[in-house]
Amino acid sequence: MEPARKNSSPDIGTFRRLIRLYKLALGAVALSAIVSQVLIQNFLDRQEGDAKVINISGRQRMLSQKLTKESLKLVSITDNVRRQEIIDTLKSTLTLWNSSHEKLQNIDRKSFLIKENSNQILQLFSRINPYFTSISNALGTTLAEIENNINISSDSVSSLIYPVLSSENEFLYWMDAITDQYEKEAARKVAKLRKLEYGLLIFTLLVLLAEFLFIFKPVAFDVKATMKKLLVAEDKAKKMAREADEMSNARERSVRELRALNYAMDQALLYARLTTDGRVIHLGAKFSNLFDLRTSYYDGRENPIHKWKRKDELFSKLIASKESEQRAIESVISENQRRGWQGEMKLTRTDQEIWLEMSLIPVFISKEKSELLLICMDITERKKAQFEIDRLNKETFEEKMNQQKVISGKIIENQENEQNRIAKDIHDGIGQMLTGLKFNLESINLDQPEKAASKIENLKELTTSIIKGVRTATFNLAPPELTDHGIVPALQKLTRELSRLTGKEIIFLNKSDFNLRLESLKEINIYRIVQEAINNAIKYAESSHIMVTLSHSEHLLSLIIDDNGKGFKVREISDANDGTTPGLGMSFMRERTQYIDGRIFINSIPGEGTRITLNIPI
Repeated sequence: MEPARKNSSPDIGTFRRLIRLYKLALGAVALSAIVSQVLIQNFLDRQEGDAKVINISGRQRMLSQKLTKESLKLVSITDNVRRQEIIDTLKSTLTLWNSSHEKLQNIDRKSFLIKENSNQILQLFSRINPYFTSISNALGTTLAEIENNINISSDSVSSLIYPVLSSENEFLYWMDAITDQYEKEAARKVAKLRKLEYGLLIFTLLVLLAEFLFIFKPVAFDVKATMKKLLVAEDKAKKMAREADEMSNARERSVRELRALNYAMDQALLYARLTTDGRVIHLGAKFSNLFDLRTSYYDGRENPIHKWKRKDELFSKLIASKESEQRAIESVISENQRRGWQGEMKLTRTDQEIWLEMSLIPVFISKEKSELLLICMDITERKKAQFEIDRLNKETFEEKMNQQKVISGKIIENQENEQNRIAKDIHDGIGQMLTGLKFNLESINLDQPEKAASKIENLKELTTSIIKGVRTATFNLAPPELTDHGIVPALQKLTRELSRLTGKEIIFLNKSDFNLRLESLKEINIYRIVQEAINNAIKYAESSHIMVTLSHSEHLLSLIIDDNGKGFKVREISDANDGTTPGLGMSFMRERTQYIDGRIFINSIPGEGTRITLNIPI
């Protein structure tokens, strides 16, 4: 392994060559960066000087115009004080103008950070100097004359400043030319620096490209190849070591695993091995203990082997005592020995039922030989619990059905009673009044006007009573407000009419101003529940005050019916169903509430009153 390691390691000379190339490349990049910074900083310094020069040259033009304007003021102003102020201004302006002109011609490197003027600039200064001298001398002479004689006439001043006016245009022209030339020279410097920077950038990019092509890429390939060789050698060494360890421990590990697996299956599972015709090859310990069978052990040449004492017996006869169960097991084995099977099976041993969940798995040892692996789970307790649940569900269902039959019978009975009541009201009330109306109509004699008029008045009163009776009957059957306007107007009409008819104080309060329409089935059931609650409070509770309160939220409509009646025990009344107590009415209310997916709560205290709360989703 040592020679292979030496052959796979990189050569020392190669490393030295790479180090030299790296130093050269990094030095070139660093040099280009340093040169770029030096040039840029130098240019910035020069640009600062150029800006100062351009600024001063532009200011010279402004100062010359200012000198001309102030000179013209000397001609028009005769006041000595004002004239003296102008002279002082002209002196300071002239001094700045002369010094600036001198600085522009003789460039000071310290002040302007540039070497000297170009030949073009010097030629332009040679052109402008005569006009500059003329203006400067004329202004100097004028100021001296005025200071000697402050009262000098305007004509004299005009003749003295004439050279200033005559030279101003030429001075401005050549001063503009000088400023333009400064700007052109500054622009050429910028363009030159830009080219230089592009050149340095291209040089740096070429250096980086050369580094990539001739240094980084070859080195990457070399390192990759070297690492690949090292990894292959390492994998081979590890593989050889693993194979050696595995070969030395393979037999022992296999034996341990088989022993542990065999023990786990014997102790933890209902496990058996069968032939394809259903005879026992091996039966696990847990299987034997469950069915009160016994196992025996014998020592082989190397390890103990678990053998079934009664080998070759039919599995069905060992675990099932009934012939029908034996046939069922044999049928499952014969029909599913090739494809496997899973299901539940009931077995009987000494009058004891055992339920097993069986999985039959075919195992093909060779083309000619195969076995069946049987794995079971004892589900006896689970089946008992399931049977008990089924029994309880059946009893609950039958109880509910019986209760439903009682409620249905009471509903039919109540409907018959209601129909009889309506028929009686119509026969005894409306029918009698109609009969009386008929007889009165027949007895009217138009030949006796006074008696006929009296009978007609009686007929009007009788007709009013008939109309009232018809309205009351129709109101109890189906209030038109519920169909036309909804639950709120119907409840308002119900409480108002019942209060008027019974003399009780029945109040309806819409706390949240609910005014929405609901489904027709919901509205009619809500109406009937409230009607039943009020009737119970009047009929059974002997209440004098009843309040119906309505409120709602986004998803819930709530109705509360309170009364001050004598109250009752809710459980006792709920159990009663003889039709003479509110028990049947409470059942009706619960059935209707459940039908519209609502909830009803009935709270009552004997001697204090009753509250019924109805909550319906909207």
